[in-house]
Amino acid sequence: MSTSSDQETQAIEARYARRDAGDRYSMARPEVWHTVFERQKATLKLLARHGASDLSRLRIVEVGCGAGGNLLEFLRWGCDPGQLSGIELLPDRADHARRVLPSDVKVLTADACVADIAEGSCDLVFQSTVFSSLLDAAYRQRLAQTLWSWVKPGGAVLWYDFVMNNPRNPDVRGVPLREVQSLFPEAQLDAVRVTLAPPLARAVCRLHPSLYTVFNALPALRTHRLVWVGKPATAAHAG
Repeated sequence: MSTSSDQETQAIEARYARRDAGDRYSMARPEVWHTVFERQKATLKLLARHGASDLSRLRIVEVGCGAGGNLLEFLRWGCDPGQLSGIELLPDRADHARRVLPSDVKVLTADACVADIAEGSCDLVFQSTVFSSLLDAAYRQRLAQTLWSWVKPGGAVLWYDFVMNNPRNPDVRGVPLREVQSLFPEAQLDAVRVTLAPPLARAVCRLHPSLYTVFNALPALRTHRLVWVGKPATAAHAG
């Protein structure tokens, strides 16, 4: 008999199977490299603000690592491959990540809620647009509790995700900051809005790539939030 967790993971697989992005996320597209470089800069600033500028000393796990692109970024920023891991639900994406990443980077094909990660073993747990793909509230809560249990006191969940719903895509649901706080009630949040709304970014960059920066200067036009979800240094491990 399938559980609600099994049903949600099956639904996630079906949602991703329906997506055909084509070259929409190609780094050759100006709106994409603007988005990526902006997020990278904001992430590095946030990490430095919380004393995580030397990533070689940190154990980092990415949930929903996809084809390994974010893990490659962490390696370029100085992470030790042996301290870096990824978890991916979809086998084809996990296989691609293993092909492009150094062999010392461990990639697990698993539902993160049951992944073999020890409690309190991670300095940083990263998720990028995972929670917005979870439409079951109970599963979101379970995953949040799992991620939080992995984080050492003084560590954090590093969060990048949609703020609002996409009316053209019923397979995603935005996560406002108040929900991030409710998912991690013990956390101390440090949040910044990033990423010009993708449909607008595509439109303005067709006119001229420099217009991304002009429109992105207005925070109200940004659709994602980057959040340091910090676990207090004195916190006990949460189960």
